[in-house]
Order: sequence, then structure tokens, then C-alpha cells
Amino acid sequence: MAKVELKQPIVDEIKGYANDAKGAVLVDYRGLTVEQDVRLRRQLREAGVVYKVYKNTMLHLAFEGTDYDQLDKHLEGPTAVAFGIDDETAPARILAKFAKEAEALEFKGAVVGGTYYDVAGIQELAKIPSRDELISKLLGSLQSPITNLARVLNQIAEKGGADAAAAEKPAEEAAPAEEAAPVAEAPAEEVAAPAAE
Repeated sequence: MAKVELKQPIVDEIKGYANDAKGAVLVDYRGLTVEQDVRLRRQLREAGVVYKVYKNTMLHLAFEGTDYDQLDKHLEGPTAVAFGIDDETAPARILAKFAKEAEALEFKGAVVGGTYYDVAGIQELAKIPSRDELISKLLGSLQSPITNLARVLNQIAEKGGADAAAAEKPAEEAAPAEEAAPVAEAPAEEVAAPAAE
């Protein structure tokens, strides 16, 4: 078997990930301990990120003719690639958080949504919340005015109910007095009626 035939399945695997991914981040993983690498891989896997170590020539062949070919200049030395399949910013966010505790992990470059990012750009990408967090914030901000309106209407209804109850009490107290008053007036009318004759 020729070397090209042995490399082709690996290149096809990388192309498959690249086609499915919304973004990719390249890192230099030299200096990570085995324990750190295992923790990093677990965190990335749980977030739906594919994290693999490939030879630079394989990455170069797979990235050729795609948006990811902008990363070719970083394909030197040990390189790991993290593909964000579901969330564009997940690889950058998780790797940046992990790099704070494992200083050996170094960013090389990234492509997210067809746009190239350098190390500073990756740090900015890492600050973007996940899609789920953004949706929950949006829903919270949409729900907040509705909730406040419901509270105000409830308070108005309670206040209106209290005012109506307060208005009913004097009316109830006045009603027995009115019933007593016609009785008292009736004899006066009878007295006035004979005088008119």
C-alpha cells in the first residue's frame, strides 16, 4: 500500500469534522500532563467538541480549499485541533478556561464562521456565552416585562378589590340606616297629610 492510501482515511476523517464544524481552534498542547489532557478531553467531549491530535501534513491536506486553510501558517510543531460541532465558541471558551489553570496550553489560531482569529481574537471569542446561555438571557429579558405587567395588574386588582370591599362596608352600614330612616319618615308624612286636608 502506498503512503497516500494510508493517509487518505485520516484526511477524510478531518474533512468530515471540518465540514460539520462551525469553528475550529488550533492549540499547542506541549507540556500538558496526562491528567490535564484527560480532563481537557472530557470537558471538550461533554460540550460536544471534537478534540484530536493530527500530523500537520494531514491537517494541511484536509484544510486545503476550505475556510480552515487560513490556519496553515500555524501548522508547525505539535498541534491539536478542537472542532466546535454544535457551538461555534465552545472550543475557544473551554480551552481558554482550561488554559488559565494549565499554562502550558497555548493557542495558535482559530477559524469560526469562516473568519480567522489570532490569539487575541480567540480570547475575545472565549468571552462570548454559549448559545443556550444567550437564548436563556433573551427569554429572560422578554419574560421580564410580561412578568412585571402581570404583577402590576395583580396589584391593581388586589387594590381594586380592597377599595371595593372598603366601599361596600360603608354602603352596608348606610343601608340599615336608610331602612330605619323611611320608617321614621313615614309617620311624619302621615302627620303632614291630615294637616293638608
